[in-house]
Amino acid sequence: MIPIRDNIRSRRFPVVSVSIIIINVLIFVYELSLSQGQLEALVSQFGIVPRRISGLVYGESTLVQAVVPLFSSMFLHGGLFHVLGNMLYLWIFGDNVEDRLGRGKFIFLYLAAGAAGSLAQIWSNPVAAEPVIGASGAIAGVLGAYFISFPRAKVLTLFPIFFFITFIEIPAFVFLFIWFITQWLSGYATLGIPGNMVAWWAHVGGFVTGAVGMFLLAPRRKKSYINNS
Repeated sequence: MIPIRDNIRSRRFPVVSVSIIIINVLIFVYELSLSQGQLEALVSQFGIVPRRISGLVYGESTLVQAVVPLFSSMFLHGGLFHVLGNMLYLWIFGDNVEDRLGRGKFIFLYLAAGAAGSLAQIWSNPVAAEPVIGASGAIAGVLGAYFISFPRAKVLTLFPIFFFITFIEIPAFVFLFIWFITQWLSGYATLGIPGNMVAWWAHVGGFVTGAVGMFLLAPRRKKSYINNS
């Protein structure tokens, strides 16, 4: 399922969401300009290496080595479809969450969800030596927040059925519930399997953090912004 748009209209321009998209795209363009060796060095330094971060407990890593990647990793991506997929979800769902929370709280939730997702991924395989990068945990936090605030919204979805492609409107509650369960089941299935390239638990941890964060941070809603036209 690929989301195309929702039917929620925001009251103001999503400055933070658009800025995050621009920053991620520019950093990805910078990644493309690097040689393979330079790119590997960048990812190793600013990506999350679970073994390095969990080593902080045993005095094998410094605090800077442990903390900085929790945030820097969410601005690095491993490929074109990786960055485009994440930014598509942020474009569709981020504006409404930003509108609901306000810009300052939205930035806090985005970064907190990304960091929490990274910690969940580290928990799933604390001895992994492969770097983990991507905004997926932070994006999942936006989805969790949207799930709490706009469950009755409609999401126009590209839905492939065998060799056919169709567009259907799915309630946000259903779309995001299916998305979350898929991530959780995939994460559970890959627990303890070395070499897993998808940070499923970052998605799960980020989503839960975003949902809880929305409960704690969101002001009381006075009216709905669903566009029924």
